Amino acid sequence: MVRWLMVVSAFALSAGCARNNPPEIQEVPAAEVLYRQGLEILESGKLLGFIPKTDHGRAIETFQAIVDNYPYSDYAVLAELKIADTYYDQGKWEEALSYYRDFAELHPTHERVPYSVLRSALCRKNEALNSNRDQTNTRRALEHLDQLLTRFPYSVEAQEAEPLWRELRTRLAEHEMGVGDFYMGREEYQSAADRFRNVLNDYPGLGLDGQALYKLGTCYSQMNLDDEATRIFEVILNNYDGTEFAEAAREHVPAAN
Repeated sequence: MVRWLMVVSAFALSAGCARNNPPEIQEVPAAEVLYRQGLEILESGKLLGFIPKTDHGRAIETFQAIVDNYPYSDYAVLAELKIADTYYDQGKWEEALSYYRDFAELHPTHERVPYSVLRSALCRKNEALNSNRDQTNTRRALEHLDQLLTRFPYSVEAQEAEPLWRELRTRLAEHEMGVGDFYMGREEYQSAADRFRNVLNDYPGLGLDGQALYKLGTCYSQMNLDDEATRIFEVILNNYDGTEFAEAAREHVPAAN
């Protein structure tokens, strides 16, 4: 009985203390203050010399606090983009891509949407493999660039995207050429010809046309499609005079010798 009273007394005492000393509730700083703090965290790492010491995780937590506590403020919108940029600066492409895409979808009329679309393309580009490997991410990057160039053709980001668009399309064309060369090496000339035609039809004007034409003509010759081959070699002579492909094509056109 005494033990029970001691327990009850202890419980009552602790309850009384709890009523007298409620847990302290920390006040969340204003959105503007948090945003400035996040920027300061990012900038502080850049001032420490050649080796970056930025606390990216703490910066992301600070910006996320704005999104969580002030979701309808202008600073929440800016914070979303800063989180994406912080992941991007760390080379965390998938995390950055997720935030960039969400930004463009949630704020379709915001002036920074072209920037977020370009950064989405760059995330995919940075994940892409060399031209002799799988090109899924290269194609996905081009999808973002096509969206940017179509929706925001006069933006600063579109001007930056144009050479990247050409670079990635060239990568895809080189991939097709490589597959064509593989089939040629196996003497599977029809499959090789299909690849070289894809380069001519899908990726014209990237500097590979003469080479693709010559290899296509060679495939036709190997398949005994002499008339088709001759027409292609004549096209090379008429349009790529002075190139190594024209010199090679000349040997296949009797009238040119």
